[in-house]
Amino acid sequence: MTVDLSPYLSAVPDAVVERIRGAKRVLAVSHENPDADTVGATLGVVRMVERLGGRVDPVCTDPVPPIYDFIDGVELFRTDPDPAAHYDLLVLSDCATPERVGPVGERHRELFERLPRVVIDHHASNAALAEADWIDPDAAATCEMVALLVTCLGVPLGSDRALATALMAGIVMDTATFAHPNATPRTLAVSAALVEAGAPLSDISRRLYRSKPENQLRLFGRVLDRLTSFDEGRVVASTLLDADLAATGTQPPHSEGIIDLLAQAERAEVAILFKEAGETTRISVRTKPGGVDATVLTGLFGGGGHARAAGATLPLPVDRARDAVLAEARKAAAAVAR
Repeated sequence: MTVDLSPYLSAVPDAVVERIRGAKRVLAVSHENPDADTVGATLGVVRMVERLGGRVDPVCTDPVPPIYDFIDGVELFRTDPDPAAHYDLLVLSDCATPERVGPVGERHRELFERLPRVVIDHHASNAALAEADWIDPDAAATCEMVALLVTCLGVPLGSDRALATALMAGIVMDTATFAHPNATPRTLAVSAALVEAGAPLSDISRRLYRSKPENQLRLFGRVLDRLTSFDEGRVVASTLLDADLAATGTQPPHSEGIIDLLAQAERAEVAILFKEAGETTRISVRTKPGGVDATVLTGLFGGGGHARAAGATLPLPVDRARDAVLAEARKAAAAVAR
């Protein structure tokens, strides 16, 4: 039995379909510090355009973390566009601005601004409003959106197991294997279609959520041991220091998943992970349904994301960032009535 995605295809804007269909040389760009969703969506664009007869260069300003090596095509990522290529379309997946894609956006600002573009993103804080900017906050993952776009363009999901796997990885990551409240009936229908197309769901889930090297577990232990709580547990926080990475022999991508453990604190309305990054601090925020809007909290510091999961980068050392963010988090949590 074939999973029917036709009831959901009207969500895909015509302008996005036409630009992708007409492109011959595409620059497909992910956001910096890549996760499975931006990697999977970008590779989905690669395989989709190639099936339509075009060529694509996937670009990410940072190396793709080894945890995603099981996704076919990660070795294709470049850190910069091909200077000899005559691109006719820019596709940004899981982000919208040169700032979010990192230094590569600054290095090639003229190219990014000159090219016609398509934006495919599910972050509610994305304010992109150009003709082919497709922002769908109801999507659990950008990969969910790309799967619908692939179907709209007549590329059979079942004809490309690698495509299905890349897109399934993004959905698994952004839903925590369907445990988060962002998983909707459409998410499940798209996922069923991807599994039917050959995506190994259980293996992807194991690789992303149930398989960690020992040094990563040691990193988790250091950060969890630093857990602090405020206001009878309504706010919990911890800090990941550069020294933790050095002591455990890990890299920043190994911190993936720590914030979700913090968010399991029983009474916490807000969970925050502060990540030291030199003279700046990155924050990841999780909140409970019906309570604090994480985009509002992180928006105070120039960030964004989703109501239940958001982040920001503060131009402050970690101690000062903690003081500033925790003050606002405690006020927001105190205003929640249950």
